[in-house]
Amino acid sequence: MAKQLLLGDEAIAQGALDAGLSGVYAYPGTPSTEITEYIQQSKQAAEGHIHSIWAGNEKTAMESAIGMSYAGKRAMVCMKHVGLNVAADPFMNSAITGANGGLVVLVADDPSMHSSQDEQDSRYYAKFALIPCFEPSNQQEAYDMAYDAFDYSEKYHTPVLLRVTTRLAHSRSAVERRAPRPQNEIHLDPNPKQFILLPANARQHYKKLLGKQDSFIHDSETSKYNKYIDGTDRSMGIIASGIAYNYLMENFVGTTCPYPVLKISQYPLPTALIAKMVDECGQVLVAEEGYPLIEDQIRGVLNRTGNIRGRMDGALPRDGELNPNLMAKALGMPDTQGMPIPELVVPRPPALCNGCPHIDSYNALNEAMKDYGKGKVFADIGCYTLGALPPYNAIYSTVDMGASITMAKGAVDAGLTPAVAVIGDSTFTHSGMTSLLDAIYENTPITVLILDNSTTGMTGGQDSHALGRLGNICKGLGVEEEHIRIIKPLKNQHDINVAIIKEEIEYQGVSVVIPTRECIQTLNRRMKAKAKAKAE
Repeated sequence: MAKQLLLGDEAIAQGALDAGLSGVYAYPGTPSTEITEYIQQSKQAAEGHIHSIWAGNEKTAMESAIGMSYAGKRAMVCMKHVGLNVAADPFMNSAITGANGGLVVLVADDPSMHSSQDEQDSRYYAKFALIPCFEPSNQQEAYDMAYDAFDYSEKYHTPVLLRVTTRLAHSRSAVERRAPRPQNEIHLDPNPKQFILLPANARQHYKKLLGKQDSFIHDSETSKYNKYIDGTDRSMGIIASGIAYNYLMENFVGTTCPYPVLKISQYPLPTALIAKMVDECGQVLVAEEGYPLIEDQIRGVLNRTGNIRGRMDGALPRDGELNPNLMAKALGMPDTQGMPIPELVVPRPPALCNGCPHIDSYNALNEAMKDYGKGKVFADIGCYTLGALPPYNAIYSTVDMGASITMAKGAVDAGLTPAVAVIGDSTFTHSGMTSLLDAIYENTPITVLILDNSTTGMTGGQDSHALGRLGNICKGLGVEEEHIRIIKPLKNQHDINVAIIKEEIEYQGVSVVIPTRECIQTLNRRMKAKAKAKAE
């Protein structure tokens, strides 16, 4: 078939579609968002009636994907690395239930924390769950692995983790497609107890999972994605996984790497291939994007030989992304780092958009809180996190999705009052509702500002599950109706908004203030679409 120029994310989406996907489940999170968006905009997906509506959070997405697999159809669940923390409960248990229809868990890690709270490496989750993991080194492999992973999942009746990183997810290359295959028909697992994890059943399933490990290792040893490339200079061997293999080979364009190279893109680790390299080479340099998972396993506990190099001994940086220059330095090659950016290019920190409703919300909140001292406003994950920066300096925490409310509750439990939580509408339905329920159950005196801009703003304006429902949700959870206050964050409403926020801060119970105004970006997009439709 003809080649297409695709982002790594788009290649994964297209690979899944061509593999007979019936549903993708996801919560938007950079750098994984474009996978679901590509499927949502795909004519092929529309014609196949493929499910692609955003889920409320990663846990519900994972559970829905397991449900589709239960019915015998192929499902993919997509998230960023911290999203897998949210989905960890069903993810780990899916390794025990196994899969019926192919089940692929796509996780996009974010080395260097371009848009994340940490650098965690999702390969550890695959190792933890004892399931296979694929890690593409380029966009063609991203497509091929997405296509192949469903077959592999159904062959062993196991979920498969597909791990990418930011640089691969958001760069483009030509990708050659394969012939699309039809979607599976509905068929249930012949074992009626397969998905019932009562302890007696789970123990049997776990033994089956353990029994598959030798097959997984054998497949890694013989995988087309793992290859041993011999070299003439065995003073050093190089193990490179995923995109780190590309960074390595960029240093040998037009020439041949003199050292033996073991490319790893399928896990569990191909132990025989690794042993071959360790036995034949004087030293071994391990290049991997993320944590030193491979290096750590090769070193073992003692590492008496001292011939394993990588992130753990400083040959490569312990944090951040790798790149071709870092690989060159580790190989003793000339430093190819370019010239520093001239000082005339002034660094510009991120900022809330002009016209953003959060600006007026923060201005009102700051004035309402000015007599109470600093350090008493807890916030959450979203574009409103920028309220931590000047000129607002309005918030003092950002830990994880939903933490603002429960951190405020914990602070009050400790005696710090008053305490205010700031959370977005999408984050609230993702993880904030259970946090609010804890506060309601104890009637903890906190004030929660749910900044309702009618969208999931930070990841591009996806639909919010909270649209038009926030007041009713809070009432249903148990917040007293008279302490659910909806305000309009506008300059001409500033004094009114300050007064309302102050009233609710003084209230000795749970109160919710909902500043409601549409995101300026989605408003502009909607108005342009409306004008275009009118012109046509």
